[in-house]
Amino acid sequence: MDTHGRSGDPLRVLNGEIVGCTRCPRLVAHREAVALAPPRRFRGERYAARPLSGFGDRRARLLLIGLAPAAHGGNRTGRIFTGDRSGDWLFRALWEARFASQAESARADDGLRLRDAYVTAAVRCAPPGNKPTTREMRRCEPYLLRELELLRRVRVVMALGRIAWQAYLRARRLLGRPLPRRAPAFAHGAVVRFADGATLIGSYHPSQQNTFTGRLTRPMFRRVFTTARRALAGRARRPGADRSDRGRGSGPRTSRAAPPSRPGLLGVLGHAPRITPDRRDRRAGGGVRRR
Repeated sequence: MDTHGRSGDPLRVLNGEIVGCTRCPRLVAHREAVALAPPRRFRGERYAARPLSGFGDRRARLLLIGLAPAAHGGNRTGRIFTGDRSGDWLFRALWEARFASQAESARADDGLRLRDAYVTAAVRCAPPGNKPTTREMRRCEPYLLRELELLRRVRVVMALGRIAWQAYLRARRLLGRPLPRRAPAFAHGAVVRFADGATLIGSYHPSQQNTFTGRLTRPMFRRVFTTARRALAGRARRPGADRSDRGRGSGPRTSRAAPPSRPGLLGVLGHAPRITPDRRDRRAGGGVRRR
């Protein structure tokens, strides 16, 4: 189903705002610069070189959150997780779990359709070195908040990486949704069930940094989608890691959220609270990396 273009539909309106965004001068300059000097394999192609909205089924119950578009992937093709190795892994896993119509995601017009799934990101422009700053993430944050409000059927969220995990937990707080009293730690296969019925699942990001090194394997990635299917069916459980993954820390870790009172969205979109980067962010110059 088309989720772009101008109309009275709130999701279409939001996506139109996203693709026209120029809030972050550094990201605008970078996304346009890489389009002018592509690697040899993409020379002659016209880059989208713009922010990317989410993509998928507007009635989705599964929401996937990544970090940001790839400079020569989504920034080139105009669709998130499309035209790069991360997308190859993600959409094959979605297809195997029956959330996608095909296993490949090469171009925005390749006929790929998602079923009961929607894919988005914490940051909408390709950042230099895959490292958006904390300020850039805060400027993008209102888009994720509005998506979470508009995608009312979402029951399971899969965070692709630590930053996406933290972005979703922060978004829940800003939207006044129940949270645990202690922030759940990110881990591949970690599962958090919230008092409002939502479930959060953690997964390593399918970046080459993780897939080429064996930190993330295809069986590991398949299992988090099996966990998502079980959660949607109301029978999520903690499946045991097989022998090949023992010692990897890939087995799901389950926790349950308590329902403390939280502030509402009023006033949030204009003034999100400032968050100081942690020590890892300071060493990286204020940016964040995929995990």
